[in-house]
Amino acid sequence: MTRPANDSALAQLRGAFPALTRKHSGHDVAYFDGPGGTQVPRTVVEAMNDYLYNHNANTHWEYPTSVETDEMIARARQTVADFVNADPTEISFGANMTTITFHVARALARDWKAGDELVVTELDHRANVDPWLAVASERGLVVRMVKADTANGTLDWDDLKAQLSSRTKLLAIGAASNALGTISDIAAASALAHEVGALSFVDAVHYAPHNLVDVQAIDCDFLACSAYKFYGPHIGAFYGRRELVERMDVPKLLPSPDSAPERLETGTQNHEGIAGAAAAVDFLADIGVGADRRGRLESAFSTLHSRGQSLLEQLWSGLQSIDGVTLYGPSPDRPRTPTVSFVVRGVSSGDVARRLVDRGIFVSNGDFYASTIVERLGHADDGLVRAGCACYTSEDEVARLVEGVRELA
Repeated sequence: MTRPANDSALAQLRGAFPALTRKHSGHDVAYFDGPGGTQVPRTVVEAMNDYLYNHNANTHWEYPTSVETDEMIARARQTVADFVNADPTEISFGANMTTITFHVARALARDWKAGDELVVTELDHRANVDPWLAVASERGLVVRMVKADTANGTLDWDDLKAQLSSRTKLLAIGAASNALGTISDIAAASALAHEVGALSFVDAVHYAPHNLVDVQAIDCDFLACSAYKFYGPHIGAFYGRRELVERMDVPKLLPSPDSAPERLETGTQNHEGIAGAAAAVDFLADIGVGADRRGRLESAFSTLHSRGQSLLEQLWSGLQSIDGVTLYGPSPDRPRTPTVSFVVRGVSSGDVARRLVDRGIFVSNGDFYASTIVERLGHADDGLVRAGCACYTSEDEVARLVEGVRELA
């Protein structure tokens, strides 16, 4: 696949997504719901079909399809390891980021004592808050929440530093806000956590589709993401430092593997989903050029970031020009993803979303499970409207969205 630097390359990329041929009310559907789940290219579905049709089996037995399943999973671990710059022995899979986080939180908490402290943030999706609240309730832990600056949608770094102490066992932080698009400096946050002897757990679900993850540069201890946010199936992927994973008191069945990474994977896994997750990474890599997969991913994300930034600026300036529209989150000159949340004066978020559907424009609305920051912004009851640009988003689609909101306002 060529790099989408021009109209023909973008058209070629869009051609990989059958969903883009859908029409509604006479309009081509424009999918701005990517922050809740992107559309899927043919190659991902083909990889899942191939596994189910030709290799479907359980693992670790002697017959060919079982051996082929083991080999596919090993390749997928390597592929996702390339995606996040880790070792394949540090990559495990699970139902989704939320389920993985509950599982890991339960395992880690077995070593914590009453009075130990955990730090979470107001910007985060509740998937990186509630699992820690749950184990805190069970173990008598203290949870401290870092404030967000509602004026610009960023973390209050002075408050983050103040919340960390020698009693902190873990900092749970999002790399990017799925509600506001804010990108936080998670390398700096992980360093602050390590300075006080705490672990860092990074939610990269909204970050991974837009910025290439590098767990070595971040120097985090754990990182979770979900393939369905970067053009794959509904499955979660997890990075955990091997030495930490092998020390964790993981709830598991006695006969199941005890070595990393399989000790984190309870029960039979979603093998076809694993095949699809790997295919999604390779789809992204094929957008770029380079000598190896990681190099191609770096090239692809550089190209996609440039396009995403251009679309973001078009979307932000267009919506900002509309009287009655209020935008939230950092401006385009600050670190952020091409995801924009807004409200329209006098029109509920649900009505905005429903009326845009009539124009073939699909956006999400509500609190997106980032309920704390949405409440802080004063929209707990009705929520926000959210529009996210993906690799297949075109300038024409952004223009259609802006014009549709202008008519509503």
